[in-house]
Amino acid sequence: MRDVTLTNIFQHRIAQKYLTRSGLAHAIAVSYHAFHLAKEQGEDIDIAAKAGFLHDIGHYTWYKNGKWDYNLYKQNDIHAIKGAERAHKLLIRLGENPIKAKNIALAILFHTDSFLPGGEVVRSPIQTIIKLADEKDEEPGGAHHYRNIDLDRAMRSLQRLDEMIDSSISDESAG
Repeated sequence: MRDVTLTNIFQHRIAQKYLTRSGLAHAIAVSYHAFHLAKEQGEDIDIAAKAGFLHDIGHYTWYKNGKWDYNLYKQNDIHAIKGAERAHKLLIRLGENPIKAKNIALAILFHTDSFLPGGEVVRSPIQTIIKLADEKDEEPGGAHHYRNIDLDRAMRSLQRLDEMIDSSISDESAG
């Protein structure tokens, strides 16, 4: 049994505040992509789904003259750093296993190269999965952050993914 589920995370006020700011529909889509990629590659599907869901929890909105400025965002972006810290703190607060919380935070930290001065970094398999899952859902100009999903549908999607994770974990331990 998992210590913390995606729905536990979603119901926390911190997650509600920051995930809706950075694009809840995108967070859920990346979580699903991460789950499937991790399952295909034999990696931890629970860590992947949670890291995918929380990968953009550190986003800050960059505005200029009252309008979103994507170039300003790209120039000043450190959302992966802030997100890793914010996700780790939230997961520990919710009772997540500390080792899992650390691995999730590191996957969030390394899901993008945008904050790295030199660009590339050597990633673990789970960190690579989160990067790929995020890229699968990207749209030009950051439009993926603006897709809408109502909170009830978001909750149902996360409950369904929690069930898929639990079923896969159950199948693994039975086999």
